[in-house]
Amino acid sequence: MTIKEAQVAVDNWIHTYGVRYFSELTNMAVLTEEVGELARVMARRFGDQSFKKGENPDALPEELADVLWVLICIANQTGVDLTEALKKSIDKKTQRDSTRHLSNEKLRSE
Repeated sequence: MTIKEAQVAVDNWIHTYGVRYFSELTNMAVLTEEVGELARVMARRFGDQSFKKGENPDALPEELADVLWVLICIANQTGVDLTEALKKSIDKKTQRDSTRHLSNEKLRSE
């Protein structure tokens, strides 16, 4: 599935099952909540915390998908083409950082 196809699929789902998009501000709050849930899994799986009883140690794909879902919702309702936005972001980072990371000794210390 391409990013564009994902944006269309989410939009179709919203209009078929979700009635309408939540407001932009509500979706921003939901995105923050979902990022927090992702952070919890990351802290337990890759950090120093352990999973609590009943928590799913295999929830990383689900939490990443939840973040992506809400991000796509925000893009759709604000008219952002994520494919084009990502291309521009890659170009910007390439121009700005084309040698920055290659010469960063901190990244070579592993």
